[in-house]
Amino acid sequence: MSTEQVLTNGRIVTADGEFEGTVVVRDGLIVEVSPDRSCAAAVDLEGDYLVPGLVELHTDNMEKHFAPRPGVQWPSMAAVMAHDTQIAAAGITTVFDSLSLGDVRGETDRVKNRARMVEAILAVSERRLSRAEHRLHLRCEVTPDDAVAAVDQWIDLPLVGLISINDHTPGQRQFLDPAKLKQYYMGKFAMTEEQFEAFHARSLDLHSRNAARHRREIVSRAQARALPLASHDDATRAHVAEAVENGMTIAEFPTTREAAEASREGGLAVLVGAPNLVLGGSHSGNIAAIDLLRDGHADILSSDYVPASLMEGVFKLAAAGIGISLPQAVRLASLNPAEAVGLGDRGEIASDKRADFVRVRLHDHAPMVRAVWREGERVV
Repeated sequence: MSTEQVLTNGRIVTADGEFEGTVVVRDGLIVEVSPDRSCAAAVDLEGDYLVPGLVELHTDNMEKHFAPRPGVQWPSMAAVMAHDTQIAAAGITTVFDSLSLGDVRGETDRVKNRARMVEAILAVSERRLSRAEHRLHLRCEVTPDDAVAAVDQWIDLPLVGLISINDHTPGQRQFLDPAKLKQYYMGKFAMTEEQFEAFHARSLDLHSRNAARHRREIVSRAQARALPLASHDDATRAHVAEAVENGMTIAEFPTTREAAEASREGGLAVLVGAPNLVLGGSHSGNIAAIDLLRDGHADILSSDYVPASLMEGVFKLAAAGIGISLPQAVRLASLNPAEAVGLGDRGEIASDKRADFVRVRLHDHAPMVRAVWREGERVV
C-alpha cells in the first residue's frame, strides 16, 4: 500500500538554492519539491530549515561507546545503539563508521574491540534497529605486523564501502611539529618522556619493516573489489602523488595547504574536519579547515570525533562571510560525500532521491536538530 506525506512551510535547502516551500514523499522517496505552501494535511515545519540527511564518511565516535574508559568493555548492542542515537540526533542519516584495524600503540582498546564493533553493526543493520544507515569504513593502519591479515578478515563484508590507508607513525604525516607530537601523545596517553621515546623508536622500526609492503597489498585488495580508496593525513606533494598512483579518490584531512592543493589538482575530493572548522583551527597545529574552504580546496566535511560538529560546521561556514552559501555548505556534508562513495540515491532534496531529511531551527545562530527522517520514516 502506497504511503504519502507532505512537509510544508519550511525553508527548503536544495543543492542549488533555498526557498519557502513543500516536499512530498511517497514510499520513502521524494516525488515533488515545490516553492508553494500545501493546503493538504501536512507536517507544518513552522519556517524551520529542511536540509538533506547528512552523510558522514569518517567518524570514530563509536569507539568511545565501546570503551568509555581505558580497559572498560561496554556491552556491544548498548554501545552501538548509543552511538547510533548520537549520530541520528546530529542529523546524520548515512554514516560510515571508521574502524581502525590497527594502532601504532599496539593492542589498544580500539584493536581489542574491533570484532565486537563489526558484529554489533552487522546485527543492528540486518535487523534494521538503527536510526541511521550504517556502513563500514576500514581504516587500515599499515605498520602493524598483522595489518594485511586484519584487512583480509573484514574487507569482504557487504557493509564495507570505503577503505583508507593510514600511517600514524610519529612524525610521518599527522604531526609536522615535533613539539605538538610529543604534547599529544604524552598528554592523551599519559606517557612519560621515557615511554614516549620507547614508543617512538618502536613505531619507526615497524614503519621501516612494514609500511611500504603493507600499503601495496592493501591497495591491491581494495582495487580488486572496486572499493573507494582514501589517503589520510597527506602532508606533501610526494604523499599525494603516491595516493594518485594508488588510484585513491578521497584525501582525508590533508595537513598542509600544499597537500590539499595537490590533491585537488590530482582529482581527489578533499575531506576536512568539522571540529577544525568549528574551533577555528587544528588541534594538531596543521592547516585550518576554514582556510582550505575559503580557497576552494575542500569538498567534504566530516564530523571526525564530534558528531554534532557536522551540522554546526555547515551553518557556521554559511555565516562566515567567505562566499559560501548555505546550499553550498550543505552539499559539503550531504551530496558531495554521497557522490564520493557512489551513493547516487541520496544527499539532496530532489525528486526521486531518498527522503532523508533534517529539520533545523537556529537559536542564537546555533543549529538545533528538531526532527530527522530516514527514507520517509521519522527516526528522531
